Amino acid sequence: MAASATVGTVPATPAATDHMDPRKLIAFFAMVLGMFMSILDIQIVSASLAEIQAGLSAGSDEIGWVQTSYLIAEVIMIPLSGTLARIVSTRYLFAASAAGFTMASALCATATNIDQMIVYRAIQGFIGGGMIPSVFAAAFTIFPPSKRSIVSPIIGLIATLAPTIGPTVGGYLSHAFSWHWLFLVNIVPGIIVTIVTWNFIDFDKPEFSLIKKFDWWGLLSMGMFLGALEYVLEEGNSNDWFNDRHIAMGAVASAIGCVVFFYRAFKVDFPVVDLRAFSNRNFAVGSLFSFVMGIGLYGLTYIYPLYLGRIRGYDSLMIGETMFVSGLAMFFTAPIAGKLSTKMDLRLMMVLGFASFAAGTYIMTGMTTDWDFYELFIPQILRGFGLMMCMVPINNIALGTMPPARMRGASGLFNLTRNLGGAVGLAVINTVLTNRQDVHYQRIREGLDWGNPVALDQIKNMTSNYDAYGMDGAVVAIKQMVGLVTKQAMVMSFADIFMLLTVLFVAMIVGIVLIDKPAPQGGGGGGGGH
Repeated sequence: MAASATVGTVPATPAATDHMDPRKLIAFFAMVLGMFMSILDIQIVSASLAEIQAGLSAGSDEIGWVQTSYLIAEVIMIPLSGTLARIVSTRYLFAASAAGFTMASALCATATNIDQMIVYRAIQGFIGGGMIPSVFAAAFTIFPPSKRSIVSPIIGLIATLAPTIGPTVGGYLSHAFSWHWLFLVNIVPGIIVTIVTWNFIDFDKPEFSLIKKFDWWGLLSMGMFLGALEYVLEEGNSNDWFNDRHIAMGAVASAIGCVVFFYRAFKVDFPVVDLRAFSNRNFAVGSLFSFVMGIGLYGLTYIYPLYLGRIRGYDSLMIGETMFVSGLAMFFTAPIAGKLSTKMDLRLMMVLGFASFAAGTYIMTGMTTDWDFYELFIPQILRGFGLMMCMVPINNIALGTMPPARMRGASGLFNLTRNLGGAVGLAVINTVLTNRQDVHYQRIREGLDWGNPVALDQIKNMTSNYDAYGMDGAVVAIKQMVGLVTKQAMVMSFADIFMLLTVLFVAMIVGIVLIDKPAPQGGGGGGGGH
């Protein structure tokens, strides 16, 4: 996700022309398809980990690494892709990434044990990560600003829709076919993307001479910093955070890598990531909002299925069918958001988006153990609408004023902030869920003592019912009561998470006031200000 601050070879598109080269359009849509596959592959697999675990005879402590290895590798490649694109050109990088991602997908489908799957997933995540920032960079460099109301909603829709419909697609494939098709489904589109991008991308030229200046120590320190950070965030809660030796070692490694990485980023002539993009105030503020969007996007994509699976007992297909509402809301909101971005103050669009987010999560604070599709319908529509109303202006604000020479590097950093927001959000959500569930369980249990007539009547009724079936009614009734209390405590902890997210999104509405009024989008003018 980065490039040097020196002048690159990406030509600026004249703002005066509205002509859209058909070859560039074909290349762009092929790139969008590649990005869609890469982002979708996170959630499509996440929804079907149980099926993969059974197919590979993996342990419960091992299967999580199918996701963790992918995310660690991807988070390293995303910022690196800007520099690689500058050295080898967008054409070589994207075509190679699409081909490598396709081959890695095929390898994942042939895995016969968990060790093979983890290695193949790491390869898949690393190579696939090169496709994501390139699309954002292309959208803001090869098209005139007047067309951003078209291309910005497209990349915003793909970046948010892919994680949202992942559970739906994953659930359907694993039920209708087998878990192997979670990976095999990438092969045909991957071949098409590879061929089209190789033949149609001609946005820039390679600068192979920069290989001599490549900062290998910067790459190593960045890998240690981001890889260890992702590991700590992914595995921390399940391993009791710093009470676990490996988590503590990961945190130390990340801190050391962070110091070395930032030192070299500002000292060497050609840093592996160009952090000077943050000197653009609009980009810096936009990246902050992108970080929060990551929390909203990945956090809610995680917590809805968790509730439906643990409380309602839904399988992956039923979860996917319920979650599909958000995807439809995004799909129909995207063209509206694109049109509004040319006519409305982008800050007002973001206010509408975060307010929609906050309204959806606030409704969810009243959830019970009986909520299902119909109760989740309105919150999911509000979520889908809010995502698109936020994503389009945030993209325009963050990247709309970046000079073409820095666009590739800035795009990588921008996407990294969204991914890190998701990782931090999931870590916080899991930790709060665990802690609050324990708190609620203790409070409910304290009220269910032998002096509580309601509790006694409930246990009596349950005991007599189970006695009638020839069971030890008293023992079974107590176990059932413990299960009911645990379930209620879990729901209350979910409600706490939704309240925290509501407060976060309301705070973002207040933060929008601090943004300078962006320049209007479209027309023949400049890109979105920031």
